[in-house]
Amino acid sequence: MTRKTLLPISILLLSLLLPALSQAQSGRRWDVVGNTLLVYSGTTMEYSVDTAPDSGLVNTRIPGPVLQAELQAAGLKMPGETRIIHAALPPLFHTNRESVTQGVPQRIDLFFTAGQRTPDAEIRFTLPKGLNVTPDNTTVNIIGRGEVTLRDLPDQYMGRTGADYPCTQVASYSISKRKDRTWILMLKGVDLRPDNGTDVILTFHDVMIRKGKPLTFSVSYTASAPEVLHSPEVRICIPVTKAISDLHKCENQEGTVLKLSWTHAPGYGQKRLLSSRDGGVTWREPESWSETDDTLLVEGMETGKWHAFKLETTDGIQKYASNVVWHHAGMIDVKEEGIPSDGTDCTEALNRLIAETAARGGATLYFPAGEYAVRTVRLQSNIWLHLAKDAVIKALPGADEPEKTWFSDRDYRSGLSPTDPKPYHDPENYLTKQDVGHTFFHNAMFRGERIRNVKITGTGRITGNGMLATSDKVMNNVPGRRADKMFSFKLCGDIEIGGTSTGRDMWYDPVRDAPYYILEGSGRDYDDSGMLKIDQGGHFVLLATGTDGLFVHDTYFGKYSTANARDIYDFMACSDVRVENIFSRVSSDDIVKPGSDCSLGFTRKARGYYVRNIVGDTNCNLFQIGSETADDIEDVYVDNIYVLGANKAGFSISTNDGGHIRNVYLNSGKTGPLHSRSKMFRTRAPFFISISNRGRVLGADVGRFSFEENGTLRDELLVTNVSIGKIENIHLAHLDIVEVYGGSSFKTARWAPYDGSQNKATPIFAGYGYPSRLADGQDLPFCPPDGRTIGYIEGLYLEDINLTVKGGNPAQDKFASPPELGVGRYNVGDLKTQPSYGFWFRHVKDLRIDGCTLGTETPDGRWPVLLDDVIGARISGLVVNGAPVDDAAVKAVRSTKR
Repeated sequence: MTRKTLLPISILLLSLLLPALSQAQSGRRWDVVGNTLLVYSGTTMEYSVDTAPDSGLVNTRIPGPVLQAELQAAGLKMPGETRIIHAALPPLFHTNRESVTQGVPQRIDLFFTAGQRTPDAEIRFTLPKGLNVTPDNTTVNIIGRGEVTLRDLPDQYMGRTGADYPCTQVASYSISKRKDRTWILMLKGVDLRPDNGTDVILTFHDVMIRKGKPLTFSVSYTASAPEVLHSPEVRICIPVTKAISDLHKCENQEGTVLKLSWTHAPGYGQKRLLSSRDGGVTWREPESWSETDDTLLVEGMETGKWHAFKLETTDGIQKYASNVVWHHAGMIDVKEEGIPSDGTDCTEALNRLIAETAARGGATLYFPAGEYAVRTVRLQSNIWLHLAKDAVIKALPGADEPEKTWFSDRDYRSGLSPTDPKPYHDPENYLTKQDVGHTFFHNAMFRGERIRNVKITGTGRITGNGMLATSDKVMNNVPGRRADKMFSFKLCGDIEIGGTSTGRDMWYDPVRDAPYYILEGSGRDYDDSGMLKIDQGGHFVLLATGTDGLFVHDTYFGKYSTANARDIYDFMACSDVRVENIFSRVSSDDIVKPGSDCSLGFTRKARGYYVRNIVGDTNCNLFQIGSETADDIEDVYVDNIYVLGANKAGFSISTNDGGHIRNVYLNSGKTGPLHSRSKMFRTRAPFFISISNRGRVLGADVGRFSFEENGTLRDELLVTNVSIGKIENIHLAHLDIVEVYGGSSFKTARWAPYDGSQNKATPIFAGYGYPSRLADGQDLPFCPPDGRTIGYIEGLYLEDINLTVKGGNPAQDKFASPPELGVGRYNVGDLKTQPSYGFWFRHVKDLRIDGCTLGTETPDGRWPVLLDDVIGARISGLVVNGAPVDDAAVKAVRSTKR
């Protein structure tokens, strides 16, 4: 991944021969300079989901018919001369500033996106004189990794990778000042193969512009592969003014009260607020406004209208008008804006309304009663959607296609098996580190990328309408039928989805098979009309990746249909997440799942989950951390769960890719009161806490080995350069567990009683250990990077858990020895039969069991508790089948007790 330093003469001369392109011309595959049409031509790698393997090399030159159409759309005629320029495609380059105020500390943001994907890019910014650029007042955000100062950029967290991964830093930088006092800022070694929206956000903080000349910025970049190409330079110009230039709303609001603020500085003189209700044609002072605490407060605006505001200041001689801020008082009725509500396709009209509303700073779009049919709704920042009770938004075929990518994802299309090395062939191909559903984001009913402050709330219904796929083979479908997500949010922030949040707790009535809200005292409110109804969500109702500040709540899944429902809420590499009052009638996969994968082109830590009042039936797990655990997940608090059925586990933690999972609490009261005891019914394995090592991270490598384990010969892959994951500080408490069998109603009536044919398993707590030797007696030819060959669950605390299992296993099952979980083995079923019926522990350190009871419906010949390689177990107050525990109830193998 090192770029050639000697460029062809034609590329070196490109920046001299071409004038810098204006902002309006940037981002196209052609440009017009004078009477000359410049057509850029080069190569890049580009795969669609239909591209054959090893066929991704494409020419970037625009085809003739497309060029003619774009010229016509731009109102241009074919120029007299055409020149083919061998170059990288021009970048997109813009700013969110209309102007900058002279003599006032300002923040200036520049947004750069390369015209084509490339590894190891070099980006060259030319910055104006008068702008003081330092490593400490300048920050960058590269492909969504997060904002850091230039000084900290070389040490920014790269994400988790396998040992010896060739990239060791996000980028390096250099700053130099030229003789004309302009600046050159270089970013080198930037991996632009992931396409996460804006490639670089460059921000200058608290800069003071002392002269009134416009600020001119320009940028170009060099692509390193599949050939070295230099882009033309693109230029933007920001005027400098004496007027206030950053007037803004303090928060997104929909009411008749508005707060405005700006960067305060002495010397503005008198201020006067002006408003307009006719689109800026006429201006007058609003009837009620005041200044307080360095903000302006506007009250009494007429509802149902757009209001424009600007602040007029004076320096004693001349008046200056600030930038204009828009605000819509009240919600915007989409029917009144021409959005059809009769079930016909309203996608284009709705997306146009969203774009127009976002351009004015955002507002709430209200969907009154009716049926709104969409393909893909493209969400934007500061847009709130609110559904009335009888409003239905339903999916149509023809959603956006999966995005094009630098790599092919085909090596992972069939999933991961214990003997298939294809996902590891290219250690840099991040598309093969997770299944296809997690890899693509555009193929969704609603999608947002790099947006903030979005709400989808109300008491209506959103349905996938049978148009959202649940299969991992979705890319085998014809174009237009590849959508598999209801909501897709990539690198977003401050997202809310749900019904009416009243602050009351939701719980479940088994007699009515219905949720209810807990009233003061002992009352129950069975009215679910305040919940958002969602069904037929496809592979994911919500796939949020790299998104922080999520609040999902008061949602009823499957009220009108239980078909086409796989995962409900998947949070991949997300932080600051609240989930509460969720009822899922039945689904195919996890209901709430934090995880972390490589789909962004890098991994990202996740922390801060507050989950309460989750009730549901699932073919998989009610709550699951993992199995995608490419990076660390910590500080997870779950209170009040009610498992109606789960064919895998009620509560599961699986770290499989090297991630460190720690500080997980079930029923600690951290999210609020424990209003009821948590329940688990019809659950194959009430707990499945496990470690494996399939190493789905960038740079992971595997080898195929034969080894013997407990008398069984195994021949499969082992990950050779990724350390085993960790699970640490897990507290599970205050549960009643009965009917321990896989009894979900996903495939049966609601619910089939136990008849001996359903799967059942012990509560499982299993770390992971590599084999000590190969089948031929040789030592392993590798050592994990951190030297550990056993991954222990450390700091496991079980308190006040009442467990009654079916029982009935014969005595010989107490000698069962479940296999270690390796590549492609990460499910309860992979562990076969457990040697105990109550709790089974293997590879655990610092275990504490306090005040738990274990029982069976029928006699069972296995141990109540088995400790296998448990270091430091403390057991107190354990009751087994109604009697205090004795030593015979706890079998210890290779273990120590305290």
